[in-house]
Amino acid sequence: MTFAVKGLAVTKGIAIGRAVLIGSSHMDVAHYFIEPCQVESEIARVASARDTVADELRRLQKNISNAPRKDTPPELIAVLDVHLMLLEDTMLADGVKTLITDRLYNAEWALITQLEVVVRQFDEMEDEYLRERKADLEQVVDRILRVMLGQVPVLANKGELPEPINVQETQVLRPGHDDPLVLVAHDLSPADMLQFKQSVFKGFVTDVGGQTSHTAIVARSMGIPAVVGARLASTIIRQDDWVVIDGDGGVVVVNPSTMLLEEYGFQQRERELEQSRLTRLRFTPCMTVDGLHIQLLANIEQPADTEQALKVGAVGVGLFRSEFLFMGRHSKGLSPLPDEEEQFKAYKTAVEGMKGLPVTIRTVDIGADKPLERMAKEDGHLNPALGLRAIRWSLSEPTMFLTQLRAILRASVFGKVKILIPMLCSASEIKQTLALIQKAKDQLDASGQSYGVVSIGAMIEVPAAALTLPLFLKHFDFLSIGTNDLIQYTLAIDRADEAVSHLYDPVHPAILQLIANVIREGARLGKEVSLCGEMAGDVTLTRLLLGLGLTSFSMHPAQILSVKKEILRSDRGQLQELAQQVLESENPYEALGWLK
Repeated sequence: MTFAVKGLAVTKGIAIGRAVLIGSSHMDVAHYFIEPCQVESEIARVASARDTVADELRRLQKNISNAPRKDTPPELIAVLDVHLMLLEDTMLADGVKTLITDRLYNAEWALITQLEVVVRQFDEMEDEYLRERKADLEQVVDRILRVMLGQVPVLANKGELPEPINVQETQVLRPGHDDPLVLVAHDLSPADMLQFKQSVFKGFVTDVGGQTSHTAIVARSMGIPAVVGARLASTIIRQDDWVVIDGDGGVVVVNPSTMLLEEYGFQQRERELEQSRLTRLRFTPCMTVDGLHIQLLANIEQPADTEQALKVGAVGVGLFRSEFLFMGRHSKGLSPLPDEEEQFKAYKTAVEGMKGLPVTIRTVDIGADKPLERMAKEDGHLNPALGLRAIRWSLSEPTMFLTQLRAILRASVFGKVKILIPMLCSASEIKQTLALIQKAKDQLDASGQSYGVVSIGAMIEVPAAALTLPLFLKHFDFLSIGTNDLIQYTLAIDRADEAVSHLYDPVHPAILQLIANVIREGARLGKEVSLCGEMAGDVTLTRLLLGLGLTSFSMHPAQILSVKKEILRSDRGQLQELAQQVLESENPYEALGWLK
């Protein structure tokens, strides 16, 4: 049956593929792709865990048989019989082996994916008794997973089970391993997203999230269609359903008809043609019709992203989100925090990757929707966006902060490096930060390690900073407007919460006034002002930002060519008067029509 799920569009485009559900197991497990050479060892891990569980169940059976009859619940005996039969049947094992071999899933991911496939078949059985047996399969898989993760297995459920089922009568769903895939989940952390960055997935769907949550931002950086805030998508979409992700309309179509598939396929091909045309602009100088040069910079999450930045003609990196070096480390078996050498190598790789173009590295911006794993476990705040995050966390952990600063400074020997400090809002924070930067330099001097000349900048993303600009312009070489948080904090809405996403308004009069003032004051004192929030990559706002005087945009590489196309046909001189009318309007959206 065809049906649609409405969500929030975060990346435009059309994706068509089979659904891959993650995070639907009762246990949280790592999801990652393995190398072909690891296939046999991953299959062996599952087999070993399965054998361990079988041995445990047999020992339990033996203990029961030796116990007095009155102490032996007959329901437990029946459960053990069925669980052993499920373990010994090849249905689960064969499906897991196929997923590991064909899709290169890690063992845990393959196990819960195959569980979903088989559970779906149980749900479709007419016999109520057989439908209810899926709980036993879930318990068996939980036991296997716990062994694989080194945890104590959960005791078997003592629910009533009159007789074992004949699992040989069921058949495993085996989709073609060449089918395109789309990812469906309740939620994905930014670290999870990065695990799939170079993956085979054609698109993403999540139940929760806002248009500027960091999960959405990372999805957008991948340049593939994504819909968030789709509510119950991961519950009602089933493993291996055919799914169309309409990133333009924020709609997910499940099990589409042939006619719908043809229509979406046509739209997909049209968009690919448009992208092909845009690639011709990559080496065209970015200049308005009236001759004003505009900087188009790239936002990146990993050093390897510099390759894509250069491919689309970025003239530098305006934002290297260094926090992604700090996230998702536990699942990779790494230390809780990256040490100085690991960070230095990452920053050096990014700097060298840009081949002499400037790289702006933002110091770690952990917190809110980007928690460290240890912070996520301990986080009990009602609103972590207002808690210990970004520079607040760095200043509370000076040893960690100095380690990062030394690594960045050392990387500056290999190219042009700028340091960007997030979420500053007071003179005391500025003083502490600059003192620690100087201390990091002193430490490098004392150890005989070299570093280059670096510019120091501040992000303007808290209203307090936007309203005390003279203080920031006095102490910093450049400013970068972080509109995602500036909008969140000015309008008092959590940008990661889909329940209030309709209140997130980038052209709210208060937001536009703050942005215009930062640009104006920076220009007056000859300080560079860039804008690195999601507004920078929104082509519907490009002409407005040009009219407000912005000359430096930083965005995801996937957005650069579309924005360049808009700039090349814009006359900044004509836009200034129209932008002023938008600033003065009570209804900016109506006034924006003049800028189209």
